[in-house]
Amino acid sequence: MKAMVVENWGGPDVFQLKDIEKPTAAPGEVLIRVVATSVNPVDCKIRLGKVGFGPELPAVLHSDVSGVIEEVGEGVEHLSSGDEVYAFAGGFRGWNGALAEYMTTDARVVARKPKSLSFREAAAVPLVSLTAWFALIDRARLSPSDHVLVHAGAGGVGHVAVQMAKAVGARVSTTVSSNAKAEIARDLGADDVILYPQEGVESYVERLTGGRGFDVVFDTVGGDNVPASLQAVRESGHVLGIALRTTGSFAAIHEKNLTFSGVLMVLPLIHHQHLDHYRVVLQTLARWADERRFRPLLVDRTFTLEEVGDAHALLEAGGITGKVVVDVARE
Repeated sequence: MKAMVVENWGGPDVFQLKDIEKPTAAPGEVLIRVVATSVNPVDCKIRLGKVGFGPELPAVLHSDVSGVIEEVGEGVEHLSSGDEVYAFAGGFRGWNGALAEYMTTDARVVARKPKSLSFREAAAVPLVSLTAWFALIDRARLSPSDHVLVHAGAGGVGHVAVQMAKAVGARVSTTVSSNAKAEIARDLGADDVILYPQEGVESYVERLTGGRGFDVVFDTVGGDNVPASLQAVRESGHVLGIALRTTGSFAAIHEKNLTFSGVLMVLPLIHHQHLDHYRVVLQTLARWADERRFRPLLVDRTFTLEEVGDAHALLEAGGITGKVVVDVARE
């Protein structure tokens, strides 16, 4: 089969088209004929060799996948050959990646894709949605009584988090950088939109919460934005983030009696823990998508398997809205 293989860590030009052996499904696994995959920031970091959980070289990268079950291994009962599926399925240490015509993965992480979404749309869902779920539902236990602030509500994880928070009935505020992104956020269900280049934290906390602060703050930006998240949350509130490295002060955690959570949803996959939970979340998201309560945003550009380097370059250049998808095969 054809695959885009990385033999050395580096820039987007390290991908090489190779013919490699087609895998077979071991007990507990499925073989997926890959239709599409999407590019996430973590995929770029792995390609650069900047994370400790990347696969051994030579490697086939990418975690998100949509496709069709080609073969079912012994002991797999919830899936059958021919099923249209999607999953957060590999591309990390010990796991095959999706930048190939076929991939095997543990059947416990695989769910039937939403009927209302194309394979391209479904491939954009898993990583960002599981990240938002692990933060808002599993960690924060978001409820209809909560007022949540999602930073970067038109971003990859942020645009899913806005919809997820609305789906559970919470009041949702979100920060965006432009009027165009503000319209996107409102269309996705945000109750309040903050143009952060024009309004500081103190101002929007006063305007939207009467100075009290938000019950939950989900920081999908990190870095210099972490102090803003700590400032925006109420006393005894909860701040969650996916990129919490910062040179700013963490004193507010103590001073405001905060709960502060980092979210790295790849760890259970790497350690083979709670794998059924991935599938259960994806099954819920599939139902929400088919009920028109959830949809992914995609950039208006397509890439073939051979163009995955260009897809990585586009994501790393920034300034885009929506997920970057790579078409591995025709639907």
